[in-house]
Amino acid sequence: MQITYYGHACFLVEIGETKLLFDPFITPNEAAKSIDINTIKADYILLSHAHQDHVADFETLAKQTGATLISTFEICTYYEAKGHSKYWPMNHGGKHAFDFGTVKMVNAVHTSTFADGTPGGAPAGFVISSADKTFYFAGDTALTYDMKLIGEEFSVDVAFLPIGDNFTMGIEDAVRAADFVGTSHIIGMHFDTFPFIQIDGGSARGHAAMHGKSLSLLNIGETISL
Repeated sequence: MQITYYGHACFLVEIGETKLLFDPFITPNEAAKSIDINTIKADYILLSHAHQDHVADFETLAKQTGATLISTFEICTYYEAKGHSKYWPMNHGGKHAFDFGTVKMVNAVHTSTFADGTPGGAPAGFVISSADKTFYFAGDTALTYDMKLIGEEFSVDVAFLPIGDNFTMGIEDAVRAADFVGTSHIIGMHFDTFPFIQIDGGSARGHAAMHGKSLSLLNIGETISL
């Protein structure tokens, strides 16, 4: 499995030949100005919720790549009304087997509204199970005891967790979330993009290590293999 970071909460995860793009917020992100979105390819685009810093480049990339949207029913139908016919709607607790593996939609504690004021339904996270790895993409969320259910059901190899605090979990709760879902590897997201979510990366890594966790803070444009 290969993971490429495009900034904020946007990752491209490659499972075999299939490319999954999560929460594309690239062109409005000054820190990601080195990324040319015209070069991005995706088979599926997964949106955790409707906030602009998670969906800003969806329409451009959906048209460019022909990707299928996977998201909540409300987000899928919102984009259907805008002419995007390739989508697979889901809701919390449901799962579906795709060609790359199984996606289960899980709870997130946050808000979800489009920039035009349209409600985006409830925010969500995703657990992706494939023949290669199983990973948890939390989306924007607070720490919640529901995460323990993920650890009971799945053997999670890595968790993509928000660590910027203020609007989501900080590193302290992210470490507890990793305990809940049963993984020792955290990939940090939703940090440093705005002044409200600036962190001390070294301190965050140290806190994670002190609790037996490995915290990966990827550089924008960096690709790693797991």
